Amino acid sequence: MHILLVEDDRSIVRSLTNLLKDEGFEVSQVSTQSGALELLQARNFDIALLDVTLEEGNGFAVCAAAQKMTPEMPVIFLTASDDEYSTVAGLDMGAVDYISKPFRARELVSRIRSALRRANHAEDVLVAGDVKLDVGSALVTKNDQEVYLSALEYRLLLYFLQHKGKLVTRDNLKDAIWDTAGEYVSDNALNVYIKRLREKVETDPSAPQIILTVRGMGYKVAE
Repeated sequence: MHILLVEDDRSIVRSLTNLLKDEGFEVSQVSTQSGALELLQARNFDIALLDVTLEEGNGFAVCAAAQKMTPEMPVIFLTASDDEYSTVAGLDMGAVDYISKPFRARELVSRIRSALRRANHAEDVLVAGDVKLDVGSALVTKNDQEVYLSALEYRLLLYFLQHKGKLVTRDNLKDAIWDTAGEYVSDNALNVYIKRLREKVETDPSAPQIILTVRGMGYKVAE
């Protein structure tokens, strides 16, 4: 799980980063609003921890941008213990929780894991058009009719749907297949896998409406 930590207090950043890494999380840290927006555009995160006041900008703007770019990503605000306004405003913007400073390490980790569990449960069924993928049962349907995919095709579709609305490069896809196949995947092989997947999930594979080609860059599943 990859956490985006947006905080400008160096002591908090240091202690939080060490704590979260010890708990098995990957942490990317930034101290400004613009830096946070750049990271959100560059890669996917599982959850964001946002301080309200930053060296440049504020956590509210980061939260608003995150809601547009990755609405499924839970956001937890880090607020001063007596700042009731920030707490209410953050929750009204769509944050799933808030932690008052100074916070207890164990409580913070517990709340992060709870937010991640709720988010993952909400994404048990991934949808694109008339295609649905039930993560729990690995069942794929189109117009409520089961679609039979190979392990590699399923892995590709799962990756596409988990990154819906975002650019997916060919290198991203090769890494996703590598996890399943355990061997190098050539460009030609990737073309074949995507062609076969489209033949099974697209109504008209020659004019895809689900797995779209972004010319010269990769692919994207429409929102």
